[in-house]
Amino acid sequence: MTKQPWELALLAESGRLLASVFGLLDRIPLAGMSTLQIDQRVEQFIVRDLQARPASKGQYGYGFVLNSSVNEVVCHGVPSPSSVLRDGDIVNFDITLEKNGYIADSSKTYLVGEVSPVARHLVQTTYDAMWKGIRAVRPGARLGDIGWAIERHAKRHGYSVVREYCGHGIGREMHEEPQVLHFGKRGTGLALREGMVFTIEPMLNRGGPSVRTEADDWTVVTRDGSLSAQFEHTVAVTASGVSVLTLRPDELGMTGRISAVA
Repeated sequence: MTKQPWELALLAESGRLLASVFGLLDRIPLAGMSTLQIDQRVEQFIVRDLQARPASKGQYGYGFVLNSSVNEVVCHGVPSPSSVLRDGDIVNFDITLEKNGYIADSSKTYLVGEVSPVARHLVQTTYDAMWKGIRAVRPGARLGDIGWAIERHAKRHGYSVVREYCGHGIGREMHEEPQVLHFGKRGTGLALREGMVFTIEPMLNRGGPSVRTEADDWTVVTRDGSLSAQFEHTVAVTASGVSVLTLRPDELGMTGRISAVA
């Protein structure tokens, strides 16, 4: 379950490359683009420019490089030429990347154009909740501490936490032990040890926590049609605390704020 220093170095390289993919997305004018066009752009960048492998493509039979989850879609949204991003949408892009046999996983919810204050607040709160969970990571802490910090922040702002999907260990495989719940009680669960690597990826709903899967067997939506947002980072437990392996340049100092994308 724990990784050796040389493995952590390879995971950090995969994380650095994946962060650059989000740097690319930050520069793309999303409004008017289909999610399939974005998927193709990201695949080209990962394969041609980064000389890496988009790890989601082919995993569990999935045919695309990223998940594109728009508005009420909680996760696993499938790119499509008919899914065109419009002013006012929120969209989460969940992307994995493998380099030298090790995988990094990260996601970011984007604001497309002029977004309502309601949507903006949900997205910001979800981002902050992820960081609450990340800051709970240190040797000797418990997995329950992470979930407690996330759920507490979400409830303070009137949002619900999706319970069916969780973070996970990661390394040579996309999904390894342990499972990382985004709700829980402090002082419970597995004790964290130096060298553990896993994702923290809370999904917050504006309405209730219930979700359903659509007929494509991939797309998960809120049961009540309310907005949902998600953020995700791959983190490693260090001797002194935590290292965010997929940290983006705009997050240096862990003080990044979301901003609209035209």
